[in-house]
Amino acid sequence: MDGKRLVFRVHALKRMAERSVSESEVRHVLEKGEIIQDYPEDLPFPSRLVAGWHGDRPLHVVVAENPTEGTRIVVTVYEPDPEKWQPGFRERKQP
Repeated sequence: MDGKRLVFRVHALKRMAERSVSESEVRHVLEKGEIIQDYPEDLPFPSRLVAGWHGDRPLHVVVAENPTEGTRIVVTVYEPDPEKWQPGFRERKQP
């Protein structure tokens, strides 16, 4: 995972506990997943949405990059809702 230290926000840890998502699942998605959206205007650091699978389970991870400290910050983690996402969970459905 490019040698950057992974930091979990409290919000991400709460959501992971609520949704039964492990740290290893998050790491797997970040290593093997696909960036499906960039949020360059996010503050304090630009972030991105990464989509991936752990077994049969789709997961989305929002992660920010802090280049000064060389860290990746996990902001939130969730299982995408099939009602809101196209099959494959890489594109949102149009309203």
